[in-house]
Amino acid sequence: MFPKETEYEIVRKVLDGEKEQFALIVKEYQGVVANLCYKLVGNRLEVDDVVQQVFVELYTSLPRFRFESKLSTFIYRITVNVVSKTLGKNNRYVTYDANVLENRSEGLTEEEKIMKEEQHSKLRKAIGKLKNEQRTALVLYTYDDFSYTEIADVMQVSLSKVESLIFRAKKNLAKMME
Repeated sequence: MFPKETEYEIVRKVLDGEKEQFALIVKEYQGVVANLCYKLVGNRLEVDDVVQQVFVELYTSLPRFRFESKLSTFIYRITVNVVSKTLGKNNRYVTYDANVLENRSEGLTEEEKIMKEEQHSKLRKAIGKLKNEQRTALVLYTYDDFSYTEIADVMQVSLSKVESLIFRAKKNLAKMME
């Protein structure tokens, strides 16, 4: 990622009319955005469209960037919002591709690998059934190593709401995994 000063300079240039500078932002963050979208949406078929929507939304929202946080936080916030809109208000279930969430199996016997994959498949299905907010908070915390504070910033919710979302997500997962 860019150093904070550099990303601020690039954003200022884009806002000053140097639109070609936006390509630097896209190049820098495209992989990160695609990875997060893949984790939240669950399958590759929708990811390209969602990523494109994220960058369109970012471009139109850039004038609202306050230069108080990192650009990455602003981009994550937009990504979470676009994914949420894409999935809809009805908390549509997500169907994860087999490899969307990490599943390391090195050093295991074939039988252990099969059992682990079955358990992992069940976990992917359970995560896909979580409400959008719970799934988002859990994915950011578990798979992207965000702190509760960073999640609150990205999701634009309070720290206690993040704690509650992650607690409820884990509780619901435990029920579904029984």
